[in-house]
Parts: sequence; C-alpha cells; structure tokens
Amino acid sequence: MTPEEKKLLEETLSLSRENNRMLHALRRSAWIGFIWKVLLWAGFILVPLYLYQQYLGPIFQKFQAFAPGSATTTQPGVFGFPSFAEIQKLIDSYQTKH
Repeated sequence: MTPEEKKLLEETLSLSRENNRMLHALRRSAWIGFIWKVLLWAGFILVPLYLYQQYLGPIFQKFQAFAPGSATTTQPGVFGFPSFAEIQKLIDSYQTKH
C-alpha cells in the first residue's frame, strides 16, 4: 500500500466515523423530539381534564341541582310521553287515595 492510498484510507475512516457520530446525534435528537411531542400533547389533553375535574366539576354539580328537571322529575318516555312505569305509579297513587 502506498502512502497516498494509506492517507486516503485513513481520511475515509475518519469521515465515516464523523458521519456515524452525526447520524447517532440525529437519531437521538429525533427520539428526544418525539418524546417531547408526546409529553406536550398529553399535557394539552390531560391538564384541562384534570383542572375541570378538580375545580369546575364540583361547581357545575352544585348548580346542576338547581337545573329544571334534574332531581324532581323523571325521564320522559318516547317523544316526551310518560313511560309505562310512570303511568303505573300514577294509577297506584290514585287507587291508594280513593
């Protein structure tokens, strides 16, 4: 092997090592970026849900008790007509009074 060929071979080896270091850095940077994006989106989704559950949820539940039709009435049947159970309750309450 001539000195010129040896010099070219060493230069090629150093370039390939430098290229390998750069590729590893790019891959590491890509993984860190991916993990950062996952954590960021999880934060965007989970933090508002947590804040709603901790702070706004109890407030809405307090006011829901005052909403019309929440605790005093039963759910209507199909098309807003009373269900069979409601009609039976009405008949039973009428029969016990008379």
